[in-house]
Amino acid sequence: MMFRLIRQGCYRAWQFWAALTATLSEEDERVLEEQLTPRELALFKRMSLADQRHSLDVYYTLRERGHTEPDLLKAALLHDIGKADGNLRLWHRVAIVLVRAICPAALKWLAVPDGWRYPFYVHYYHPLKGAELAEKAGCSKVTVELIRRHQRELELPPYEGIEELLKALQEVDRAK
Repeated sequence: MMFRLIRQGCYRAWQFWAALTATLSEEDERVLEEQLTPRELALFKRMSLADQRHSLDVYYTLRERGHTEPDLLKAALLHDIGKADGNLRLWHRVAIVLVRAICPAALKWLAVPDGWRYPFYVHYYHPLKGAELAEKAGCSKVTVELIRRHQRELELPPYEGIEELLKALQEVDRAK
């Protein structure tokens, strides 16, 4: 138990530092131009630099694990676009992590679309907003569905098809 808490604390400290120091390389820019249409790239660019870096890290990890499905890789790059324009500051993200660790059910209670609770609303509903934005940008139905469901727990073991892709996206998203 103690080892798990220490490991989790170290991971969160690394995640915090990564958010503070996030950058994109020329290679990242090339990948984005190859993988995304101009409308999708415009959505990607609306995300915070930390979310852009995170999305690229998810994309690269899926590629390293042998995933080549275009819908999955596009969903990796766009899965957090629902957070864009949500004014999620770093301290909000820290608060969300702490609330999730202490009382996960409180996140839904905090998710109110006005006032000081608005960033919690953005976080809680970002998969739905992101799917809506991806659909309007012309993404495939599979990409849209992966974005919509990327935070939702699978109730049964995945069957072949979209659920296998969703499981891969969720595993890497949680690890990055």
